[in-house]
Amino acid sequence: MDNPFQLITDTFTPEYQVNLSIQGLDGSIMLTLSKAGRVVAKRMISAHQRNDPQRLKRLVQSIQFGIAIEQGHSAMAILEAMTNSDSLKLPPPAGSGPSPLGMVV
Repeated sequence: MDNPFQLITDTFTPEYQVNLSIQGLDGSIMLTLSKAGRVVAKRMISAHQRNDPQRLKRLVQSIQFGIAIEQGHSAMAILEAMTNSDSLKLPPPAGSGPSPLGMVV
């Protein structure tokens, strides 16, 4: 299995600053994604999620989905793109800047 920390970091960098911090003796970690000094997403990752490749993949997709919704993308378009591709680039939502949200799983 690949290093889960590297997978998380590679997925969200360079779009976001990635911070992983240990949260407890049970092995849980806190993932914080920041951009331009503001927190974009924060998620607790259990040791079980981190150590199971399928759960980790679903977790990463869930975070990407949440960020895309917050940025104004259509939920249906995102779900369709995630279903039809392992790697996806969404165009920016109407009225936003030129930088696309890169979704890689």
